[in-house]
Amino acid sequence: MSASRPDVDRQARSAVPVDALAASAADLLGRLRARAPRVHCITNTVVTAFTANALLAIGAVPSMTTDPAEIGAFVGSADGLLVNLGTCDDERRRAIRIAVAAANAAARPWVLDPVMVERAPPRLALARDLLAERPAIVRANATEVATLGGGHPDPTAALLGLGARVVACTGARDRVDAASRTVELAAGHPLMARVTGVGCVASALATAFAAVADDPFLAAVTALTCLGLAGESGGARASGPGSFEPALLDALHALDPSDLERELPRVVDAARATSRGGR
Repeated sequence: MSASRPDVDRQARSAVPVDALAASAADLLGRLRARAPRVHCITNTVVTAFTANALLAIGAVPSMTTDPAEIGAFVGSADGLLVNLGTCDDERRRAIRIAVAAANAAARPWVLDPVMVERAPPRLALARDLLAERPAIVRANATEVATLGGGHPDPTAALLGLGARVVACTGARDRVDAASRTVELAAGHPLMARVTGVGCVASALATAFAAVADDPFLAAVTALTCLGLAGESGGARASGPGSFEPALLDALHALDPSDLERELPRVVDAARATSRGGR
């Protein structure tokens, strides 16, 4: 793998002013609710309904076809595209390439979710090819980021150097990186790890916010903060995984921009505290 560009090395990325970030995130949620962007999703068949309902709950509009014959038209008229590799058969591979070409031709932001690229070399090869098409955001867990980074000592820098504009690495503590900015976030609930598709929802929300934002870094931060706060709220009301999914959808729907402005500084402070604690 070629070395990353110097401007995306870790030491060049700096923390962002949190109060300004919180105000911008609050404004972005209001903008999404006003515009109701349509997000076209190529996603894991296991989570299609959950993903669509999460987009509706936050205020966006989903479309879901994967037919290569029609996906170009769907994407060309959408406001953003999600490419999730969770179900990666031959038809979807064809559809993905058509969809990404259509998104780029229409100057629409698109998000790559490289689900389980560590499990299958063909899937990893496809994800690396897609990186060269300049996704606005790569949303992945730490294992997926490391695998895509190919052994680079700073895999996030490697992905930024290969074409991603923003890398959102999610887990117990989330981290969002762009060429010159970085922020860590700590919000959510343990039940988020007991329901299939919460990561897929994170990628869909990132796409929705990218569709109404000029800045994909802000879009990723806003999406992950919304999901984390909704997870906290839904988890507090749920009695287990079965009741958590609808509670999460309700909480996404109930989010107000003022919640982001108030809570995002706490979410960033919590991440700093867990980092100092060695987690």
